[in-house]
Amino acid sequence: MSRYRGPRLRIVRRLGDLPGLTRKSARRAYPPGQHGQDRKKKSEYAIRLEEKQKLRFNYGLTERQLLRYVRKARRASGSTGQVLLQLLEMRLDNTVFRLGMAPTIPAARQLVNHGHVTVNGKSVNIASFHCKAGDVIAIQSSDRSRKMVEQNLQFPGLAHIPSHLEFDKEKLVGKVNGTIEREWVALQVNELLVVEYYSRQA
Repeated sequence: MSRYRGPRLRIVRRLGDLPGLTRKSARRAYPPGQHGQDRKKKSEYAIRLEEKQKLRFNYGLTERQLLRYVRKARRASGSTGQVLLQLLEMRLDNTVFRLGMAPTIPAARQLVNHGHVTVNGKSVNIASFHCKAGDVIAIQSSDRSRKMVEQNLQFPGLAHIPSHLEFDKEKLVGKVNGTIEREWVALQVNELLVVEYYSRQA
């Protein structure tokens, strides 16, 4: 299953606010489609599926990638749901987004893919690169790269930078100081239901 490239507000109307996917908010508060207003009671499976889809669309992952992250979280010590969120939040594209260098995660992924971002002085163009404590994330010295990020910084996707990151707006340099805490995850999601959804596959 390939990455979603369709209308984003359609997804927001169905799943609720997804800060990583788009900055726009839907005018209608009910899901899209002919039966969007027929609010039937959801089954337990439907609720778990919805929580899983929130993670998938917010972080811009394919089904296979998300399953891989769930399996990795299972092997790690600690709460599987919390470890899963930490793994997703420490991706390079998400870190660039949380530093305010891009308005959304897809925009941050494009910055990374096009070679505008460096990690510890080396150019990294892999959006799924896992950031660790001590990593220094900066923008290439070219005028084009810096101008693009400076424009994005005027209208960041989220107002506050999480406590595990620090950012120098003058030099356009960010630093990862640790692992993100649960309360700083911007997405409203029940990660335990996502783990339950994958319990038979992972």
